[in-house]
Amino acid sequence: MRYACLVYFDAEKVFSQRHTSPALRPRPEAMQLVQDSEPYNEELRASGRFVAAAALQMPDQAMTLSVRDGKLATTDGPFMETKEMLAGFIIIEALDLNEAVRIAGGIPLAKLGFVEVRPLMPPP
Repeated sequence: MRYACLVYFDAEKVFSQRHTSPALRPRPEAMQLVQDSEPYNEELRASGRFVAAAALQMPDQAMTLSVRDGKLATTDGPFMETKEMLAGFIIIEALDLNEAVRIAGGIPLAKLGFVEVRPLMPPP
């Protein structure tokens, strides 16, 4: 079964200043965790557990939309008001939720923020 490992962290703890530059650099301690992520992804690839991963740009680069009564409405940024932001994701293969949680526990950025593990819906 496939699981999404959603990585969240507080941007103020990761970046020395908040702005919209896509080239924003993490603090040194956060940068080390980012660098540690690729070897972990390679380990998951070698074990056949890795499906995909991506980092996301800052929330102020996002838009949230809804369609009600056939009309599109948009809002700048993410919908939720929270200190933690969704920073990226890893899609993994695991036998069950327990194994997925164990795999997600190895994600280096879990040392800085939080990782939500959520099963993906099977294809129809």
